[in-house]
Amino acid sequence: MNAKDAFHQTVHNAPGGCAALAVRLGMSPTILRNKANPNNVANVVTIDDIDRVMELTEDYSVLHALAQAHGFVCTKLDAGQTSDIAVLESVTDIWSKLGSVGTQVHAALADGRIDLHEVKHIEAAIFTAIRPMMDLLTRLNGMAEKG
Repeated sequence: MNAKDAFHQTVHNAPGGCAALAVRLGMSPTILRNKANPNNVANVVTIDDIDRVMELTEDYSVLHALAQAHGFVCTKLDAGQTSDIAVLESVTDIWSKLGSVGTQVHAALADGRIDLHEVKHIEAAIFTAIRPMMDLLTRLNGMAEKG
């Protein structure tokens, strides 16, 4: 998903929808709806808009879309939950995401050739799998004894 589509999805999936989010932003719902419309050229979303929407919704899809478009992966640096159960949940999340990568590769190779569309699906699955690995590393660092 590209950054413009991610912003659109974030705005419209916010609790209460676009109208409720617009109130919290001090903006008219029409302006926010226009800014979130990837095809609108009149009201263009700014970096400040994106930052405020991410802060209010805690949805970082735009950040992840931008990172992926440029070959990077983002992960939150706080340790989050650092219990054994949280680590186990991270590991099972990784297994699930790696299964998706395997499924995409298997499906792409089924006909004996690979096209660019299939590679894009595999790439998306890989980027989705990398994030929980980085989250696991952050949790383990939070659990590590210092000294």
